[in-house]
Amino acid sequence: MNSPLIPNPFQKTGVMLCGHGSRDERAVAEFTALADHMKRRLPQYDVDFGFLEFATPIIRDGLDALRAKGNTRILALPGMLFAAGHAKNDIPSVLNRYQAEHPGVTISYGRDLGIDLKMLRAAGDRVQAALNAAGEDIARHETCLVVVGRGTSDPDANSNIAKVMRLLWEGFGFGWAETAYSGVTFPLVQPALEHVARLGYKRVIVFPYFLFTGILVERIYDSTDIVAAAHPEIEFVKAGYLNDHPLVLEVFEDRLQEILAGTNNMNCQMCKYRAQVLGFEDEVGLAQESHHHHVEGIGTGHGHGHDHGHDHGHDHHHGHEHGHDGHGHHPYPHADHPLGPKTLTK
Repeated sequence: MNSPLIPNPFQKTGVMLCGHGSRDERAVAEFTALADHMKRRLPQYDVDFGFLEFATPIIRDGLDALRAKGNTRILALPGMLFAAGHAKNDIPSVLNRYQAEHPGVTISYGRDLGIDLKMLRAAGDRVQAALNAAGEDIARHETCLVVVGRGTSDPDANSNIAKVMRLLWEGFGFGWAETAYSGVTFPLVQPALEHVARLGYKRVIVFPYFLFTGILVERIYDSTDIVAAAHPEIEFVKAGYLNDHPLVLEVFEDRLQEILAGTNNMNCQMCKYRAQVLGFEDEVGLAQESHHHHVEGIGTGHGHGHDHGHDHGHDHHHGHEHGHDGHGHHPYPHADHPLGPKTLTK
């Protein structure tokens, strides 16, 4: 059990939850609900939140609200499963700019939720719930698990989905398992499921390893329906995403404790912006800058019950200069892969 998260009595400290944002109002509502959970779990702090793109409040709004309450130190947590461009580059860029504009404020940035035993237990609960709903008439050795990640242009983040898949596969003892992605990289969900359908398993469990719902999760389920319709001999089971599982909330608290203890270092050994990762050699040392100004605060934001202004503007550090992830950033080297991003336009 963690030691209590005790604020500094000489400096008022607030907690800022930084979300990705979505055009889907349900996703915005779910992140808002997570922020409400964290407020109840951390009554000793002012807790606020904001989004990087599409939704309101934007990150700057949440920072403004914390500063208005007298918080001069802000502990910022990325609401991200893994460290790709948004966690490594875009959010730190927003926080860096805000801190530069407000010299009296110090922002300390936490790490992504990452590969964590609590996160795996939460994922296991979602897969088990899908198994319980489907029934025990099909053996696990005759079942294939497909774990679907968001997909990024960062191969290190993508590889984490493969690790989650392997740990769940071995933990449950399924006959087979595969990884797929909802966008940016390969294989996308539909070609991955079409491949799985040829393996001869009686049941396929499709598990979106996502925090919240949204357009991408719906795309995963829609692709599952398409392949299921073409293969009525196979039972396709759609598992739920992580959402506000109690263990997910615990991991957010753990990341906060890491900031306070000074142990919140990201794993940078495989970071494509620091080292020459195979196939991504020309992205080493790209400048750290946000590319989300054009979608900041648009798309959703009504009815979230958060009383913030919308003074748009922006921009901590991960400790090294980083590049980007989609949105017209550095070109993904495998954008023409036949099982990848271009198939989304067909």
